[in-house]
Amino acid sequence: MSYDNTAKYLAELYPAEFAKWLLPDKNTEVTVLKTELSIEPIRADYVTFLQTSSRILHIEFQTLPKSNPPIPLRVLDYYVRLKRQYNTPVTQVVIFLQQSSDPIAFTEEYTDEFTSHRYQVIRLWEQDSAFFLNNPALLPLAPLTRTDSPAALLSQVAQNIAKIPDRDERQNIAGCTEIFAGLRFEKDLIRQFLREDIMQESVIYQDILQKGNKQGEERLILRQLNRRFGEIDSSNIERVRVLSVEQLETLGEALLDFSSVDDLRVWLDQQPNNY
Repeated sequence: MSYDNTAKYLAELYPAEFAKWLLPDKNTEVTVLKTELSIEPIRADYVTFLQTSSRILHIEFQTLPKSNPPIPLRVLDYYVRLKRQYNTPVTQVVIFLQQSSDPIAFTEEYTDEFTSHRYQVIRLWEQDSAFFLNNPALLPLAPLTRTDSPAALLSQVAQNIAKIPDRDERQNIAGCTEIFAGLRFEKDLIRQFLREDIMQESVIYQDILQKGNKQGEERLILRQLNRRFGEIDSSNIERVRVLSVEQLETLGEALLDFSSVDDLRVWLDQQPNNY
């Protein structure tokens, strides 16, 4: 299950609420910025760019502190590209979802011989739960916040979800909450407080499940291709990544008959809407 991707969904579903949280003193009239940065696109699925009237808010969600390239270098890379393309102030926030003692979770600066770049880090396990409990947009993150009684916190989260008047919103919030709660609680305890039927009816929950399945298919196909033909060039990798789940499954069978990378290119050329 992609916890990072769930956080991205929330940030893009409730951009104003996330901006109010992370930019409390700024104008929070905000839109989600869909962009490919200059040079080559950066492959990071869990990044959200929010644009206010005066700055860009770059949010990066991390479950684990390890990444390639390392988080501090990646944050600097984003900053340079955003600054060059939009020439506006940029606020960068890395949000760690799962408690960790890894030094990267406590690092707020990229440093090199002549380079230094600072960014903000939020460790959810250090955050006051009350702030998250009182905001439906942030409520799914509440189970990961600071508490002396995790079970009591989960119970309060469930009660607050039940108070959300709109049924669709209630289902989506419940679905996201169930996903995040899995980072901290046993499944049986989650089931005590959150109704499974409501969570499974969530559009967001189902969409995240489908995206998780697609990402798993992509990784498997790319590993198989690399194992058979060596490193695959980036253009073919991107063409594989835009395939549907059904196309990926078909490719998984077809590649057994491929004798070279040229067979892959021919197969991709035959797929609709694949460029």
